[in-house]
Amino acid sequence: MLLIVSAIAVKWISLFPSVVEKYYTGGLYPVISKIQRILFGWIPFSIGDLFYGFLILVILVKTMQFIRAVVKKKLNRQYLLTGLKQVIFFFLFVYVFFYGLWGLNYSRKGIAHQLGLKVEKYSRHELDTLTTIIVERLNQYAARVTDAQLDSFRKKKRLFTQSHEAFKYAGVQYPFLKYSSRSLKPSLYSYLGNYLGFQGYYNPFTGEGQVNTTVPPFIEPFVACHEIGHQLGYARENEANFVAFLACRNYPSDVFRYSLYFDLYYYAVSELYIIDSAAVPVYDKRLHPLVKKHQAEYVEFYKKYRNPVEPIITAIYSQYLKANNQPEGKRTYNRVIAWLVAYYKKYGAGAV
Repeated sequence: MLLIVSAIAVKWISLFPSVVEKYYTGGLYPVISKIQRILFGWIPFSIGDLFYGFLILVILVKTMQFIRAVVKKKLNRQYLLTGLKQVIFFFLFVYVFFYGLWGLNYSRKGIAHQLGLKVEKYSRHELDTLTTIIVERLNQYAARVTDAQLDSFRKKKRLFTQSHEAFKYAGVQYPFLKYSSRSLKPSLYSYLGNYLGFQGYYNPFTGEGQVNTTVPPFIEPFVACHEIGHQLGYARENEANFVAFLACRNYPSDVFRYSLYFDLYYYAVSELYIIDSAAVPVYDKRLHPLVKKHQAEYVEFYKKYRNPVEPIITAIYSQYLKANNQPEGKRTYNRVIAWLVAYYKKYGAGAV
């Protein structure tokens, strides 16, 4: 009954973004997340991944027990009622703790509210303008980045330390991005993630940010900063991408900025492709040779891991996003472009 009441309360609170923003995101959540990072951040491996592994093991055991009961014809009313109670308890427990520990951030007002941005539907001209800016920045940092600099991020301690530093810089200009008690870790399921299509994820039960450390190193800084964005309470994917933009953009590192604009270029041309697919090759031709090389590496990397399961996982994940105030599903990641258009319209092209 306590779980039922709590689930109703969580759902009711989520209907009021102003209340969530002020009392949860701005009050309770920073305390919860700070405690989680202090408790688990110092441990070199992911406690959350072990928790997920244990949970999957329990589900498999329970499924086998059910199948065995069916085969041996031991199913009866009492067995089914007990099983139903356990399933209901499990889902209520996960729902309450997921949204209580982090998930209510899906219902907050968000970073557009904090920055006073007017995010609206953008025009083709505005998208072209933004894409041109991104290409210029990407080529600028491609000319500075060396293979040695990129290879240095294969040492994950360096990657995570500098990602933390990036938010120290961002926190000076944007106090709401201050980040302490680092808790970023390599995912124990990184290789599996390549088959399932994820580059990183946040564990709301332990407050850890996991990064798939097997992906090409030129995208890892942006991914790490994206996960820190989730840790800071930006649950929606477009907002976590925008937070990663603010952190990487303000950090004086050619590698972080290159990683940022490499990702942003992908989002921009993905949006452009929907409007005018013929325009994308025009921008591709303008790219620095290093960018073209990394594009080919990126495509080849994921081509190795293509499998029939990934589209199913992507579809399920897309439905999860839609159920959590992200009606465009997986395309929500691309919607960072709308935030960037609003940002350059307010602060000028130089701010991008």
